[in-house]
Amino acid sequence: MRSAVANPDTTEGTSRGSAGEVFRVFLKLGLTSFGGPIAHLGYFRDELVTRRKWISEEGYADLVALCQFLPGPASSQVGFSLGLLRGGPLGALAAWSAFTLPSALLLLFFAFGASWFEGKVGAGILHGLKLVAVAVVAQAVWGMARTLAPDRERAGIALFAVLLVIFVSGSIGQVAAIVGGGLLGLWLCRGMPPNPVGHPAFGVPKAVGWSALAVFFILLVGLPVVEALASSQSLSLFDAFYRAGALVFGGGHVVLPLLETEVVRTGWVSSDAFLAGYGAAQAVPGPLFTFAAYLGAVMQPEPAGPMGAAIALVAVFLPGLLLVVGALPFWDAFRTRPVAQAAMRGANAAVVGVLGAALYNPVWTSAVLTPADFALALAGFLLLTVWKTAPWIVVVLLGLGGALLTLI
Repeated sequence: MRSAVANPDTTEGTSRGSAGEVFRVFLKLGLTSFGGPIAHLGYFRDELVTRRKWISEEGYADLVALCQFLPGPASSQVGFSLGLLRGGPLGALAAWSAFTLPSALLLLFFAFGASWFEGKVGAGILHGLKLVAVAVVAQAVWGMARTLAPDRERAGIALFAVLLVIFVSGSIGQVAAIVGGGLLGLWLCRGMPPNPVGHPAFGVPKAVGWSALAVFFILLVGLPVVEALASSQSLSLFDAFYRAGALVFGGGHVVLPLLETEVVRTGWVSSDAFLAGYGAAQAVPGPLFTFAAYLGAVMQPEPAGPMGAAIALVAVFLPGLLLVVGALPFWDAFRTRPVAQAAMRGANAAVVGVLGAALYNPVWTSAVLTPADFALALAGFLLLTVWKTAPWIVVVLLGLGGALLTLI
């Protein structure tokens, strides 16, 4: 007997919430999501798939696979899409704003002379936050593997993805693993029964999708032309950060060389200031793309300060958000077909493998350096999986634990 309550993950009807609800949920994530894009996907899964059930495990993996294909910050694109699913266009804007502003404001304050995580205790807190990322990503891999790779065929696809990412590093290996997983799914997963839940309907009309894609390409091609004719520093700033955000595959760290080319080699930001801001960006929660706010604030030519930070921040995120809006309506139609469902089963299993490889490198290798680190990360994992502790509490406990380890 079917429940009278609509499943929020079906194409027939999506359970909606208010933009205020979306903002509150993502503000908590924006304040507590340390550890980079892979860890952010783990936080999103715990809060929005497991706890709040805004989307199914399969639908979430579909969305992650889509955003891994597109240029831009994958975790922010996933968050934006989940806000759209829950609260419509205002929900999408609320999700992006709430997830982005905490780290952007912290980096803006840093640009004005404040400093965090200096000294022995501060470094210990930062290391503890890296261990939080180990626990969160391990929890995500464990949970997603049980749902998305429960049989020999899909477990084999996940293993294939791990090996491919190990031997072909960077975003090329990740995209190739997901593409390869989809192709293997066409072969190995065709005879499987359909998923027991429907796919999430994001409600983006095709006309809006085409418009978003058109705006993306018009800005990418047209901004340099207009900037050359207008000779405006504000327009030059927007163009530089828009181009960096539009051409990056693989997440936040990959954008750094592009930003360095745009702001250091042009003389807008000194090399020392660039590296200091990058270090500060590692100490704050949220997306690494908010490093753009720091760079916009410390630039020598005007506009700088808060205005420069706002221009740079919007410009670096805008292309990725336009692309995901442009892709969603066609993604909705594509994945309802039986052949596409088989391909997505394989791609979803590959996502598990990609996350599993990322759990080792860079998450584990950059955080677990001693037996004490392993014990602290294991404690965080058990708190999340066995005691069902809220992630923000684990963030606080492991941050304090990291500080304590430096004093022992």
